[in-house]
Formats: sequence, C-alpha cells, structure tokens
Amino acid sequence: MILAAGKGERMRPLTLHTPKPLLPVAGKPLIQWHIEALARAGLSRLVINHAWLGQQIEAAFGDGACLGVHIDWSAEQQPLETAGGILRALPLLGDAPFVLVNGDIWTDFDFAALRLPAGRLAHLVLVDNPPFKPGGDFLLADGSVANPAAGQQSLALTYSGIAVLSPRLFDGLAEGPQPLAPLLRAAAQQKLVSGEHHAGRWIDVGTPERLQQADLQAREG
Repeated sequence: MILAAGKGERMRPLTLHTPKPLLPVAGKPLIQWHIEALARAGLSRLVINHAWLGQQIEAAFGDGACLGVHIDWSAEQQPLETAGGILRALPLLGDAPFVLVNGDIWTDFDFAALRLPAGRLAHLVLVDNPPFKPGGDFLLADGSVANPAAGQQSLALTYSGIAVLSPRLFDGLAEGPQPLAPLLRAAAQQKLVSGEHHAGRWIDVGTPERLQQADLQAREG
C-alpha cells in the first residue's frame, strides 16, 4: 500500500493545484518512483489511498497497467491519517502481511528482501535521523525494535515510512482518522516489532527544499 492522501500543507504553493505524489522528481512523479521500485521487487498488486486532489493521481496511473502493476484505489472523502486510511483499505489488501510505503519519501531502498518475521506484527525500516529530526523514533538492536526510554532519544533511529505490517495490527481499531504511531509503539512495547537499518539514500519530501534535494539525488543516479 502506498499512502498518498496527505494534503501537503508544507509544500504550498506547489500543492495548491497538484497533489504532492505528482510533484516531479527527475522528470517523473514522486509516487512513480515507488510504483516502479515495487514492480521491480515483484510487488505488482498495489493499493493507493488518496484524498486531496486524488482524482488527478488516479487519472495519471489508471489501473497501473502502463507501469506493469495493478492498482486498486482507496478514495477518502476526508483524510483518515495513516492508521485510519490503512483500516479503510484492508478489504483491498487481504489477510496476508503487506508492504507499506509513505508516498512522500524518496529512496533507493530495495523492497525485494522485505519480510515480516514469524510472530511479529510489524517490521520497520529505520534510517539515520535527518537534520530536521535529531531525535529518532525507535531503538533497533539485534533486529528487534523497541521504544526509547527517557534519555535514549539520541540513540534512536527514524522510521522511514517503509514497513511490512500484519493486518492483525489493526484488530479492534475503530474507523475514523487516527495515526499509525500509537499502534506501532504498543506493538513494540509487547516485543512484536522487528526492524532493519537502511543506510542508503532516503529523503522525507516534506518541503520544497527537500523536493529539490530529491530531484538532485535522483538525477545523480
């Protein structure tokens, strides 16, 4: 599932008339980089949610055949945040674990090796803390993810927006707007989250300046 329902407030005025997933990076829409990378990894059945100007995204990619994938669209009348949007899309995703990708990142991560270890509810890809976020999200040790205790934030890594999730993570969740982080933290507290560190390229494309960074890195290859 690719998350593409954000309004891109910090990207204005670029997102006033263009949804953030369609902003260009090295000559093609940001979200297309994910679609192509997932297809190369053999992940050809995709679900993409959208809200703000979402029909533009659907019009750009249709059923995905032009990129060698099949896309099911999960339209939201109001943004449901991450967990709410995933919960809405679960009927399209099925009962097996699924890869989750934030649509507003740019990365050279290889999705082919992603797996959810037995007995876990989530597997997170973590990255070094970017300059705008010196304190990370989770601790990573021996493949297991934990919540940082007081004073450990400087030792934590940042969640990249890439994960493998079990649908069971959302058991009992009520419909409506809600974030994913509390679910991940609760599962980590129960030692039900694994993880890995990605040391390659990764940019949270949250501002026009970072969009330029992604464009530059993509053009550099």
